[in-house]
Amino acid sequence: MLTIKNINKKYADGTHALKNVSLQLPTGMIGLLGPNGAGKSSLMRTLACLQSPDDGQIVFDGIDLQQSPDELRKVLGYLPQYFGVYPHMTCQALLEHMAILKGVKKTVRSEQITKLLALTNLSDVAHKKVSTFSGGMRQRFGIAQALLGDPQIIIMDEPTSGLDPVERERLHNLLVVISKEKLVILSTHIVEDIENLCHHVALMIKGEVIDNANVKTLIAPLEGCIWQTHIEPKPENDINVLSKSYRFGEPSFRLYSKTKPTQDATLLEATLQDRYFFELLAKEES
Repeated sequence: MLTIKNINKKYADGTHALKNVSLQLPTGMIGLLGPNGAGKSSLMRTLACLQSPDDGQIVFDGIDLQQSPDELRKVLGYLPQYFGVYPHMTCQALLEHMAILKGVKKTVRSEQITKLLALTNLSDVAHKKVSTFSGGMRQRFGIAQALLGDPQIIIMDEPTSGLDPVERERLHNLLVVISKEKLVILSTHIVEDIENLCHHVALMIKGEVIDNANVKTLIAPLEGCIWQTHIEPKPENDINVLSKSYRFGEPSFRLYSKTKPTQDATLLEATLQDRYFFELLAKEES
């Protein structure tokens, strides 16, 4: 269990990136969902011991981040949104180098790297330079290095960003396997990734946690209130246009309304994306 209590973080330019963030996160895949600038990366960097909060407390399995950051680092794996690699090092050599830096014992280092290469489907390219890898291969390498040392908490910041559909599916399958016995925190603004992978989600907007629960609980307040129509509704206080999309050039509106908003409106099941857009609209109006 990861417990976060009243975390605040304000940067030198005055940006209040985290505002009294409190969460209790269990083992499994946890999603942090929010737009760019919501504070997700700031929270990730704080949890990864790359920066200290101004105040508050973070405890994982009895380890207090403020008091024992080195102890937390021993059980932590981190995949940042962007990471560089040494241009002339092979996948195998770079994993060995990082294993040494992580303090992985020599007696288990080789066996662990072999297993991670197989898990991330990189065995066939182990002796190729990581700098030549495709985006998906590089992300899988990033996961392999994050798993070195058998960490109990893994933090991944936008791991599927920029990947094609095939690579995203491969990465999803890998993340599901990993999260069965570990706490995996997945930060992204891609709602579909969160809805497909995570059993527990925290919604963040402008540095605050708006709500956090399992997906079914988060969307429950919108059930019976989500409609689809091809007629643009008139602006009214009790109707919110959550999204507008096109199919074959024809517009389609997804609405929140407690009553049928237009004559052609069709009632739909609520989704996590509906809750996400609903909260964004509410925040803009407040």
